[in-house]
Amino acid sequence: MERKGVGASAAGSIFPGPTAPLVAGRTWDWRWITLSSRVGRKGKDADEGTPSVNAHSPILTVNDNGAWCWFQDERALVDPQAQTLVVGSIAAAEGPGGEGRSGNVELAVVDLRAGTSEVVVLHEVFETDDHDVPALWRRADGRWLAVYTKHKTDDRTRWRVSEPGDPTRWGPEREFDWSAYTGGAGVTYSNLRSMGGRLYCFARAVNDDQCALVSDDDGDTWAYAGKLFTRPKVGYVNGYTRYAGDGKRIDLVTTDHHPRDFDNSIYHGYLENGALHRSDGTVVDAEAVSGEAPSQVELTTVLEAGSRWGGVRMSHCWTTDIRRGDDGSVAAVLTARAGDEEHLDRDRAHPDLRFFYARMAPGGEWTVNEFAKAGAGLMPHEEDYTGLAAIDPYDLDSVYVSTTVDPRDGASLAFHEIFHARTADGGATWTWTPVTEDSEVDNLRPIVAPGDPSRTPLLWFRGTMTASQHYDCEIVLRDIPRSR
Repeated sequence: MERKGVGASAAGSIFPGPTAPLVAGRTWDWRWITLSSRVGRKGKDADEGTPSVNAHSPILTVNDNGAWCWFQDERALVDPQAQTLVVGSIAAAEGPGGEGRSGNVELAVVDLRAGTSEVVVLHEVFETDDHDVPALWRRADGRWLAVYTKHKTDDRTRWRVSEPGDPTRWGPEREFDWSAYTGGAGVTYSNLRSMGGRLYCFARAVNDDQCALVSDDDGDTWAYAGKLFTRPKVGYVNGYTRYAGDGKRIDLVTTDHHPRDFDNSIYHGYLENGALHRSDGTVVDAEAVSGEAPSQVELTTVLEAGSRWGGVRMSHCWTTDIRRGDDGSVAAVLTARAGDEEHLDRDRAHPDLRFFYARMAPGGEWTVNEFAKAGAGLMPHEEDYTGLAAIDPYDLDSVYVSTTVDPRDGASLAFHEIFHARTADGGATWTWTPVTEDSEVDNLRPIVAPGDPSRTPLLWFRGTMTASQHYDCEIVLRDIPRSR
């Protein structure tokens, strides 16, 4: 198949079917896309609407049409030997390629040495929904694994395995059918974590609880294991869970239900040696993800609904990110509604959302601090959506935040901007540095891609987003060496 080695402004691409071993798309040369890149697509040329960026490295476009949700991981990974970064996304009709590209499950494969990005398609016209973004895994044999689902519209988890060391060449798509367990109610999300030599794929499935598939051959085949936890369903779904792992232990933070339907608290637990524990090591389920599952309320409460911070009531909490440090500490970013209003009709966003930084010391003691205002909800019909935040996987004192409130002085911003936050006291106080400034579109949902501790690959998407199914956004990367 012919590869399309085209310039940054190219409009054409090829998108064959999902079982093709190689699916080639656009290729960008970063030399054309530096700090003078356009901010949006609203009729502006490359030299118009230039963003001001406080970084000693260019902002580089790696895919001109894409976005992601935040309940799948890893969404981006680096192969340090090949110096290749891979980030998954879903294309939308509003972006380049239009309806013919809408719903593509795509990977931007970035050669960090050559400064080029090639977009490959895992599944053509899959479903236009940012919830479908793939989770990525680097296998011991050098192959890449990508796992993805639809957004509760069918009962299948799909996966593909790449050729050794080459994330541009993929084998056929395979499926696991959950319908015997879900009764046709649908499956959402993929999260790949390992523990004790076994690979887990956590998904929202049976009863809309967190459930797991397991693989003992690094993702070649999968089997249903069971529920991680369960409780009577309220509203749309049960808990929203974020995972972090080091191969021996899997830490997680989770909610009760969707914050739209329930006044959530946030809970922490971890999986180790096959058991589910509270933060302090107390065993909650000795045989986790099998048989009867406990309720997440049996885990350790990290941020309690109804708690007051500076005299302000916090409610309807949600999970944003979690990472585990080499010393056994854990950091999590959480959000909550500020104020006494507990319920909103789905016609306007909540006006005041807050970011919280939670830090667990080795041994299980948590310290929680409110550390930034997130602004109003991103969408009227998703009143708890924020621009999100990402913890540096190799530096838990470092967080990247997307917000419409300047954390330095509280000033309102016209669009979501990215700020870098750093703490030297476990989250009690922070210093702030803007990554983007004076933008003409939103900068949303940052990710710091793990895989290479020597660099800080910061990804986000920028543009216009009106729903999880409707957006005109491009994916950008700022890759800089890590300070030593």
